[in-house]
Amino acid sequence: MSEQARKTAEALEYLTGFGNEHSSEAVPGALPIGRNSPQRAPLGLYAEQLSGSAFTEPRTHNRRSWLYRIRPSAAHPPFTRIDNGALRSAPFTESVADPNRLRWNPLPEPAPGTDFLSGLWTLGGNGDAAQRAGMAIHLYAANADMTDRVFSDSDGELLIVPERAGLLLRTELGLLAARPGDMALIPRGVRFRVELLDADARGYVCENYGQPFELPNLGPIGANGLAAARDFQAPVAAYEDSERPTEVINKFCGNLWSATYDHSPLDVVAWHGSHVPYVYDMRRFNVLGSISYDHPDPSIFTVLTSPSDTPGLAGVDFVVFAPRWLVGEDTFRPPYFHRNVMSEYMGLIEGAYDAKAEGFVPGGGSLHNMMSAHGPDHETFERASAAELKPQKIDDGLAFMFETRWPITATAQAAGADHLQRGYDDVWQGLQRHFRA
Repeated sequence: MSEQARKTAEALEYLTGFGNEHSSEAVPGALPIGRNSPQRAPLGLYAEQLSGSAFTEPRTHNRRSWLYRIRPSAAHPPFTRIDNGALRSAPFTESVADPNRLRWNPLPEPAPGTDFLSGLWTLGGNGDAAQRAGMAIHLYAANADMTDRVFSDSDGELLIVPERAGLLLRTELGLLAARPGDMALIPRGVRFRVELLDADARGYVCENYGQPFELPNLGPIGANGLAAARDFQAPVAAYEDSERPTEVINKFCGNLWSATYDHSPLDVVAWHGSHVPYVYDMRRFNVLGSISYDHPDPSIFTVLTSPSDTPGLAGVDFVVFAPRWLVGEDTFRPPYFHRNVMSEYMGLIEGAYDAKAEGFVPGGGSLHNMMSAHGPDHETFERASAAELKPQKIDDGLAFMFETRWPITATAQAAGADHLQRGYDDVWQGLQRHFRA
């Protein structure tokens, strides 16, 4: 963490628009005109395509970028297996899926010298990374920069949600700054390095093995609302021309592999395409809700979705509970009691969540697997049932949810963690019988 990283983050400029065909060059003339792979690329660069989807996928789902770099990615030594640390991948077979409701406090403080990659800790997930199906939930706690170290994930894209302190993400395509309240999206296979903007950092990561995240269809909502494509920011080209040794770590089929390059692989001078990283300010989410009675389903808070082979059934949704007004008449205003065919992991970035008065704290999280009954705790129910129903602004919290079609199996380290809250079920035990025939 350094003052230089903070100054760099504050000065960043971005391209805007989700799913756009962007183009950027750090040196004028580095992008070829009218073709992707000329006989001789400009400025002595190498042309290289990075494909995030199959060549023949429909144009609306096709993701690829052309990179013009100082050295081709193919110029590297062999990779060798290294220890996975606390990072785990699907299939999660070391424990069984649990129907019980689970909740965790924040991760313990890491040992000195822990960077973003070594600070990743897997809570659980589903599917199979090698089959490109499902997802994993990780948390991170770090107090050091990734120095002369670069990471890429062949298994999936990484959706990063900072909770404490910001991150400077140096990617192959340029730089992003992600602070608490932002989310960052690193596509499958894109290399990046993380520097801290403060002394220590903490947050959440969704690793999406399946179809890349996209903006959800709006249906009867119409043309506007929820997350606007224009609010997603992509990096402008920036490159490193470094000859010093750099460790490149690749996550491949659930394991970490390392190779030491004699140069930095973040050496892309120009690029164009749609397989690009993004950062998004979740406070820009245009919250929609009822202006008469009852609640719309929480799917109305979806920022990004990874579609599956079943229409409307997501491999994983990223949902945000941003500041909003509640005005429903004769309506119980906190989230209602429910059981869901989807499985839900919820995290808290700041403040309090309106369905849980105590115990759910920033940096912590809860897991409610499919058909696990959940809803407001006793204190929240009693308060909301007696509240005067005047317009109410919820602006003291920012929560999110990773929602997925399959049950989430907790890792052994998560199921036995010291920061797992024992007695989570007790928050509902005060709910009394009120029935009168």
